[in-house]
Amino acid sequence: MSSSRRDFLSHAGFGLGSVALSQLLSPSSANAESGALSALHVPPKAKSVIFLFQAGGPSQMDTFDYKPELTRLHGEELPDEVRKGQRLTGMSGNQSSLPLVGSPFKFAQHGESGAWLSELFPHTARVADDLCFIKSMHTEAINHGPAVTHVQTGSQFPGRPSIGSWLSYGLGSENANLPAFVVTVTKNKSGQPLVSRLWGSGFLPSRHQGVQFRAGDEPVLYINNPSGLSTQSKRNMLDSLRELHSMQLKESADPLLETRISQYELAFRMQMSIPEATDVSSETEQTFSLYGEDSRNPGTFAANCLLARRLVERGVRFVQLYHQGWDHHGGLPGGLRRQCQETDQASAALIEDLKQRGLLDETLVIWGGEFGRTNYCQGKLSENFGRDHHPRCFSTWMAGGGIQGGISYGQTDPLCYNIEENPVHLHDFQATLLHLLGIDHEQLTYKYQGRRFRLTDVHGHVVEDILA
Repeated sequence: MSSSRRDFLSHAGFGLGSVALSQLLSPSSANAESGALSALHVPPKAKSVIFLFQAGGPSQMDTFDYKPELTRLHGEELPDEVRKGQRLTGMSGNQSSLPLVGSPFKFAQHGESGAWLSELFPHTARVADDLCFIKSMHTEAINHGPAVTHVQTGSQFPGRPSIGSWLSYGLGSENANLPAFVVTVTKNKSGQPLVSRLWGSGFLPSRHQGVQFRAGDEPVLYINNPSGLSTQSKRNMLDSLRELHSMQLKESADPLLETRISQYELAFRMQMSIPEATDVSSETEQTFSLYGEDSRNPGTFAANCLLARRLVERGVRFVQLYHQGWDHHGGLPGGLRRQCQETDQASAALIEDLKQRGLLDETLVIWGGEFGRTNYCQGKLSENFGRDHHPRCFSTWMAGGGIQGGISYGQTDPLCYNIEENPVHLHDFQATLLHLLGIDHEQLTYKYQGRRFRLTDVHGHVVEDILA
């Protein structure tokens, strides 16, 4: 395009159009887009987040919370003094017996930290000294829908902005040619449904919602030009549309209209940036070997972990990976083993890959689900047992981005039913996440329907003891 055309766009008031045009002419000069915060509240430790969300609720006593006493009492009744009258789900609340069931998997200590890990995580064991295991997470939600919504938005009720949307709103983007908030869902998995509101922007402007990347020739739906429409024609159309919108904005300000314009422009820029970001052909054989053979297959958990690393390299603020299948009401021994085979190697590889590239210190990586599982058997005790939902305690791990590696924080009781030391509520977890990115969770707010909302609602404390 000629310089006269660029001058025309700039002087005709087509601000976003000229910015997009200049970036497409020189993609390497993509500028960051600022967020609502004029300045950070605390010095940031992390620039981006990768959240490996294990949807369904992994069993804490079969993964990272070693409980030999539970194994010793296998088959005995859950003591009343342990349960303390706490509510159960309708799936096991009417059982006449609640037999304790120990883990069928062996545990061992790993690394200089001596962290206890199940035999199901041989690869994660390699990076144990990079991880902070939080064994005292807890939530009020006891069913999947409210529980996942609670983790992702800070509320059990739909309609609030997700974590990635809050970060996009507050911090903006480091690369204007890519979304600030990207979501992937492992293909061909079943389990509790994952709906788009989990990565929605709620009452924030819709440009802050997560953009889902999919496997296949069209990673992001609806951004490619229709057959017969050239890039030049698309650019001309957007320029004309921008002119019409500018005329309308002079008569009446409309934030929704401005949001729509920015979304059109981002979609146009992504036509060039996304194919490059998702093309893994430049990755080495060593990298594919690190993540596992599945990393060559788009849409798998391993491929999505590799994609997450490529995205944070390119300035994406928040990458949310969803992996379903952890809801083991029955068949836990076989089902949990399969889940770990699908996720263990790639999760560890992501830590190692980020570390060797010098990115782990500025990238916060999180692994965890929406709640834990019961220490008793759902239904009759058998070798192919299952566990019910348990919100009272569960485990997650964090790494990089200002987190101390090689520590375990919090402690559950010997039967893994209640928390004995250092409870971490979901709002504490969210407050800590924001803190690591330089944000005081009480000060990132948005006024809606007469009230100032925030991710942590009216709760939350930063867990200072796990910070590096």
